[in-house]
Amino acid sequence: MRPVAALAACLVAMAMPVPAPVHAAGPAQVAPAADTAPVLVRADEWQAMAAAAADYPLFAGERARAEASVRAAMAQGVTVPVPKDPGGGYTHEQHKRNYLAIQNAGALYRLTGQREYADFVRDMLLEYARLYPTLGQHPAGRGQIPGRLFWQTLNDSVWLVHAIQGYDAVRADLSADERRLIEGDVFRRMASFLSAETPANFERIHNHATWAVAAVGMTGYVLRDRDMVEKALLGLSKDGNAGFLRQVDQLFSPDGYYEEGPYYQRYALQPFVVFASAIERNEPGRKIFERKQGVLLKAVETLVQASYAGYFIPVNDALLDKGLDTAELVAGIGIAYAHTGDGRLLPIAGRQGRVLLTPEGLKVAEGLAHGRARPFDFRSLLLRDGPDGDHGGLALLRDGGEDGQLLVLKATAQGMGHGHFDRLNWLFCDNGQRVVTDYGAARFLNIEAKAGGIYLPENTSWAKQTIAHNTLVVDGRSHFDGDWRRGQEHAPVVTQFAPGEDLQLVSARMEGAYEGVAFDRTQALLRHPDLGLPVVIDLLRVHGERPARYDLPLHFSGHVMRVGFEAKREVAARPVLGEANGYQHLWVDATSPASDGVRRLTWLNAGRFYTHHFGASAPTSAILAESGANDPDFNLRREPVLVQRMEGQGEATFFAVLEPHGEYNGTVEYVTGADSRIRDVRHFAGASADVVVLTLASGAELALGVARDPADATRRHRVAGGGRTYTWTGSHARFDHPAGGRHAAASRTAKQGHTRP
Repeated sequence: MRPVAALAACLVAMAMPVPAPVHAAGPAQVAPAADTAPVLVRADEWQAMAAAAADYPLFAGERARAEASVRAAMAQGVTVPVPKDPGGGYTHEQHKRNYLAIQNAGALYRLTGQREYADFVRDMLLEYARLYPTLGQHPAGRGQIPGRLFWQTLNDSVWLVHAIQGYDAVRADLSADERRLIEGDVFRRMASFLSAETPANFERIHNHATWAVAAVGMTGYVLRDRDMVEKALLGLSKDGNAGFLRQVDQLFSPDGYYEEGPYYQRYALQPFVVFASAIERNEPGRKIFERKQGVLLKAVETLVQASYAGYFIPVNDALLDKGLDTAELVAGIGIAYAHTGDGRLLPIAGRQGRVLLTPEGLKVAEGLAHGRARPFDFRSLLLRDGPDGDHGGLALLRDGGEDGQLLVLKATAQGMGHGHFDRLNWLFCDNGQRVVTDYGAARFLNIEAKAGGIYLPENTSWAKQTIAHNTLVVDGRSHFDGDWRRGQEHAPVVTQFAPGEDLQLVSARMEGAYEGVAFDRTQALLRHPDLGLPVVIDLLRVHGERPARYDLPLHFSGHVMRVGFEAKREVAARPVLGEANGYQHLWVDATSPASDGVRRLTWLNAGRFYTHHFGASAPTSAILAESGANDPDFNLRREPVLVQRMEGQGEATFFAVLEPHGEYNGTVEYVTGADSRIRDVRHFAGASADVVVLTLASGAELALGVARDPADATRRHRVAGGGRTYTWTGSHARFDHPAGGRHAAASRTAKQGHTRP
C-alpha cells in the first residue's frame, strides 16, 4: 500500500462523521445529477472534449502544456509544506503550484482516461486532509484577514476555486472513504473557514468576497450541499443582502465597468465568470448570464476596451505589466465567446495563445481553427461607473485603433480601498507607448524582498496621493484629505461625451474633493491637416470660495529635449518639494518664476517628440521634479513630473495643448519634425464659455469653444479675443481659419459655431 494511501486509511478510521448537507428550499434547485458525477463540467462534455482535443491546435497545445506541467509535479512527488511564508516565499508558491496541478491533473484524467492523473489528485488531496485540520492562523498573516494555507484569506479562496475543479473531475472514481476524508477535512473545512468563520470577508461587496463566494458555491455544487450554494449566492443569512448575486449587481455598472478599475476587474473577472458557468450548468433557470442585462459577459468586452497596446489602463491600484494575456482574461474570453459566439473576441484569444481545458476553451480553439475571428473594434466610449451608471465614468477617446492614440479622462468614483485620490485625472497613450502616465501601485507582487509582495508603505504616502496624478491639488492636500471612505461619498459628474472624427470631447465636474472648491475639466482630441498627428486640448476651471494655492501636475514618460522657459536648475543639491501628502517624495530639479505667458516643455518617447504648451488665467510658476525622494528602501520608480503652480487665487483656469510630432530614428540616424507645429496657444474667457485658440506654424488657426454649462443645448455663447468674436449655440464648437484667411471656414465637426473678424 502506498504511504499516502495507508495514512488515508488510518485517518478515515479516526475521522469524525460529516454532517449531512442541509437541503434548504430556494428560488431554484440544483440540477439533478448522479451522486458523484462531475457537475462543474459534465461527463458528456468531457467525452466530447476528449474526442475532439486533437482536432484543434490551440486546445491540443494547451493540453500538452498541462501534461508537461503535471508530469513535472508528479516527478517531484506530493509536496504539501506547512505554511509559513508571505507572498513569493517557498510555501506560498508551492501551494499555488499545487492547486494548479490538482486542477490540471483532474482535467487530464478526463481527457486521457489515464488513472495516474486521478491518483495524483487523490494523493495530493489526502495530504491536504492530513495537514489542513492542524492549521490555525497563517504565521505571516498581516493587515487583512489572515488565511490558513496563505498569508491572506483571499489566496485560500483562490486555492479552493482551482482545487475543487480538479476534484470534481476525479470524484466519481475515488472510494467512498477517500471522498469522505477529502471532503470532510479539506473542502468542508475550507468552505466553513471562508464563510461562517470569516463573515466580515465573505459578506463584503469586494473582489476578496467574490473569490470566497465562488469557492464556497462551486464546492457546494460538487458536494451537493444546497445550503452551501445558497449562502454563496445570497449571503450567510440567505436574504440576498450579500453573496454572489448582490456582488454582480453592485460591483459592475450597466456598461460592465468594475468599481475598482480595470486592474482589479481583471482579477475579479475569473471568479465571476467561472462561478457563473457553474451556476449555468447546475441551475440554468437562474439565467445568470442574463442578469443585469448580461453584465458579466459585457464586462469581458469592457475589460478589453480598457486596455492599450495589450496592457490594462493602470488607474487606481494597478501594476503596469498586467494585460490581455493574463490567465483571468483567458477564462473571461473563453466563457464569453462560448455564450455569445462573438468573433471579435477570437483575435484576443489568438494573441493569448491559451485556452481553458473546458468546453468553452474547446469552442474558442474551434472558432479560431475555422476562421471565425473578426477584428476587435477598439473605439471611443464612455464606461459609466456605479451600480446604476450614475457615479461618473471612465472616458476613452481613441484615434487610430488599439495602438494609435488614447486619451483617458478618469472621472470615476473612488473605487473603494484600492481607489486613488485622483478625481479628473487624465492619461495619454500614443505610438504604442504611455506618454502622460499614471504611477499605478507601489508594489512588487510576490517579490519577497519587497515586503513579501504586499503593497508598500509608499503606496499610501505616494502612489495614492493626488500629487502623484495629473489633476488639481489644492493647498498641498490630497482629495478628501486621503480618506477613501469620504471619497466613496462623492463621485464626479460626466457632463458631456462627444466622440467624432476630427473632434472628440469629454467634460466632467467634481465637487466635494475639497471644501469650498469645485472644478471641471474638458479634454478634446483634435485632428487638423496642418498637424501631423491629433493633439490634446486640456481646459481645467477651478471655482474656489477663497484664495488658495493650486498645483496642476503632469506626469510624463520620456527624456526632456527642451525646456521652453527660464528656470533655475538645481544642480548642486536637490531640494524636496514638500513634507507630506506625496510632496515629500519629489525632488526638485528646476523652478521658474511666476509668469502669465504660455510655456513649453518638449520630451522624446520611443522615437516621437511631444510638446506640452501650457498657460493659465493668472501667473504661474513651473516646477520640474522627479519621484524618489525620502525613499530609503528604493521602493519608488524615478519618473519626471511638471508641476504648474498658481498662488493666491480662488477662480482660476488652466489650459494646455499636448502635441505629438516628428520622429527620431537612432538606427538610421535621422530626425524629422523635432520642432513644434504650433506657434502660439491662447485662452479667452466669456460670460458663459471659454475658447482655446491654436495658431499653427502654417498660419492657420484652430479654436475650440467650450460652454461652462454643457447641459444647456439652447444657450448661445459669445467669446471675444485676439481680434475675433466666436459665437455658437450648445455645449461646444470648433472653429477653423485657414492660413491668410480673414473669414471662418466651415468646421468639419461642429458647424454650429462661427466667428467674426
